[in-house]
Amino acid sequence: MYRFAYFTLESHQSEGTRTVILRQIARELAATANEFPVVTIIGPRQAGKTTLARMQFPNHAYANLEAPDIRMLATSDPHAFFSQFPPPVIIDEIQRVPELLSTIQVLADSSHQRGQYILTGSHQLRLQEAVAQSLAGRTALLRLLPLSISELKATGITHTRDEFIYQGFMPRLYNEKVNPTRLYRNYCQTYIERDIRQMINLRRLTDFENFTRLLAGRVGQILNLSSLSNDIGVSSTTLKEWLSVLEASHTTFRLNPYFENFGKRIIKSPKIYFTDVGLASYLLGIESPALAARDPLIGNLFENMVVIEALKARLNAGKEPELYFYRDNKGNEVDLLFRQNRQLIPIEIKSAMTFNPEFAKSIAKFQKIASSAQKGHIIYAGNLTPELSHASVLHFTDVDHIFR
Repeated sequence: MYRFAYFTLESHQSEGTRTVILRQIARELAATANEFPVVTIIGPRQAGKTTLARMQFPNHAYANLEAPDIRMLATSDPHAFFSQFPPPVIIDEIQRVPELLSTIQVLADSSHQRGQYILTGSHQLRLQEAVAQSLAGRTALLRLLPLSISELKATGITHTRDEFIYQGFMPRLYNEKVNPTRLYRNYCQTYIERDIRQMINLRRLTDFENFTRLLAGRVGQILNLSSLSNDIGVSSTTLKEWLSVLEASHTTFRLNPYFENFGKRIIKSPKIYFTDVGLASYLLGIESPALAARDPLIGNLFENMVVIEALKARLNAGKEPELYFYRDNKGNEVDLLFRQNRQLIPIEIKSAMTFNPEFAKSIAKFQKIASSAQKGHIIYAGNLTPELSHASVLHFTDVDHIFR
């Protein structure tokens, strides 16, 4: 039986010491490995997929398909590959050799043992299509994002609003003390641009770079591809393709509007958020917490951070996101809707550090519009948490539990 594992981070308190942090998804990973022959972990690069898998399954063999010689062996002779890396085995970046999945299918069907193949991948669409064809019914699919605030809090690592927004949540920032600006610069050059080139025919890299920067400046806003097209000089069709590959590589997250007949005309375009707010801050030229505090987009970046924390809480529990937003043609808007047990929980997100009763207005309006609306939440950056009749007030570091 597989048990959940821990993720080792360097302590932020003393040089050279090590702290152990539980990745919340580890429980779900252990549970699924006891139920399925194959478990597939997808997520952005450097989110900790490999570390999680190797800590969780220390006795498994390990193969990284990014290594050219290993990739060549897997491509040319799958049976020789599995002779060298026999199950139980962890296979990193499985999307590099999707042909291997058919061999895994045959081997898994013949052995009838659980938790024998732990696969990781960074390209959502390519990998999910291949998995659906070859491993349908044989694999659990888990999605891992960078560290969550609650995971960091459990180790005693606490930051201010502005520190979190500037630094982001990539594990290397906490276990190697890498400068965030340098990390995200390298991340863009080494991973995003390389992965994008593998997925599409990118003729002008500068246009794509402009697109990502402009997209970072529009987090939390209704997506307007026509406006972006005019600003960049690239067709909306091309921008749709670029956006789809950013989502496929787990760089961005699409928050869709909630559709229900409330007797209102509903905005149908989505909002886009970056799965790591630190990357969005880097793309906006924010190079310190002080600059984050003064940035005119601090509210949007704070919203980005909270929405992705909600997403992490859902994915770490092995659940579908069930996250939406609401906006109608009358200007009624709710930043985040969480659907649970066929009921809607409205959530307002405010970057302010001082509570204002006006924060609750949009929740009260939505509760009148939607019969399924329950008591809501106001998530903000202040410490006072007054109890209201139709909404609870929470500090942004204490919200993980409401999305589980």
